[in-house]
Amino acid sequence: MLTRGRQLFVGLSVYWKPLFKGRLLLITNTVSCGGLLAAGDTLRQAWEIKQDPKRKRDLARTARMFAIGCSMGPLMHYWYLWLDRTFPAAGFSGIRTVLKKVFIDQIVASPFLGAWYFLGMGSLEGQTLEHSWHELEDNFWEFYKMDWCVWPPAQLINFLFLLPKYRVIYMNVITLGWDTYLSYLKHRPKLPSHTLEDSAKPCPVEIQTAG
Repeated sequence: MLTRGRQLFVGLSVYWKPLFKGRLLLITNTVSCGGLLAAGDTLRQAWEIKQDPKRKRDLARTARMFAIGCSMGPLMHYWYLWLDRTFPAAGFSGIRTVLKKVFIDQIVASPFLGAWYFLGMGSLEGQTLEHSWHELEDNFWEFYKMDWCVWPPAQLINFLFLLPKYRVIYMNVITLGWDTYLSYLKHRPKLPSHTLEDSAKPCPVEIQTAG
């Protein structure tokens, strides 16, 4: 049984190995980013519909998630190419350099991609830049704190054991849960907020006169 499975895997590798070479690697990373972000939103909407059966699936929302995911694919592709060229290391023999790469990834790529996600999604939804920026401010620290809990261990495995060409696809596969969380942050019900301008408005006072 194991022998047949191995033969099948080797046979299929003829088709999937080219996807991780040359220009096709960029396409693979781009489409997988979009596809997994859309899948995360699909899972999130399935949960929302389960909680509220009257709610309908929003395909346009999933399409926007796919689009923003595809826009993030090339950014991640070239970021990790640069990171691997600048800090070449693999395995436990290069653990100091690997830890440095994880740290740089967390303080540079993570906040940048988080901002790209919220501002990009806001733009696709027709929001003004100011509105999208306020939404980013409201969600950023919650997003970034969770990011530090999830990504350093995942990236440690990534930089220690995987070949550079598999970095982005590895992240996309393991982040299905993370993409569901991003969908939650972006689309959860917003509490009504009162601006300073609204609070500064005087309350109308009725003056009764004796008549």
